[in-house]
Amino acid sequence: MTISLQKGQRVSLKKVAPSLSAGFIGLGWDTNVTDTGNDFDLDASVFLLGANDKLVSDKHFIFYNNLVSPDSDQSIKLLGDNRTGEGEGDDEGVIVDLRKVPADVSKVVISVTIYEADKRKQNFGQVTNAYIRLVDVQTKEEILRYDLSEDFSIETAVVMAELYNKDDEWRINAVGSGFEGGLQTLLDTYS
Repeated sequence: MTISLQKGQRVSLKKVAPSLSAGFIGLGWDTNVTDTGNDFDLDASVFLLGANDKLVSDKHFIFYNNLVSPDSDQSIKLLGDNRTGEGEGDDEGVIVDLRKVPADVSKVVISVTIYEADKRKQNFGQVTNAYIRLVDVQTKEEILRYDLSEDFSIETAVVMAELYNKDDEWRINAVGSGFEGGLQTLLDTYS
């Protein structure tokens, strides 16, 4: 049975899914019909942070031009870039093998940004039904889901959730925080 998270809710993955070793993180959204003259291109990005809440290195920023984490096991993989978001189900996805995430990565931040939002005059107020969900890779069962309910009328980047390791236990936090300035603002925050 899927656990539906609320903004700010934190859950221990060990408690809700004790056998989880690798997870598929699905991200989805719809766009409102608007007359910006441009198609929407939303992008998932993943920031691998150390204990100081900063990127471990530049290579620890996973996005459409760098799809895998730099560790030899490639423990975190972004599954490509969906440039239209059309169709049912997840628009973009990330695989996280919790057994293989290096010890120097204490937090995995999952975000969605709008590509060229300022140039295209787009923001998250024009995006609906945004969600993030965690699925057990082995059983294919959805473990938890967070449906973004806020109306972000000027924001062009949203941190959806964080996986973090506390006391050798992986947990998830449904963040749901919006930012102006798109991907660059998030890079500035975590660099």
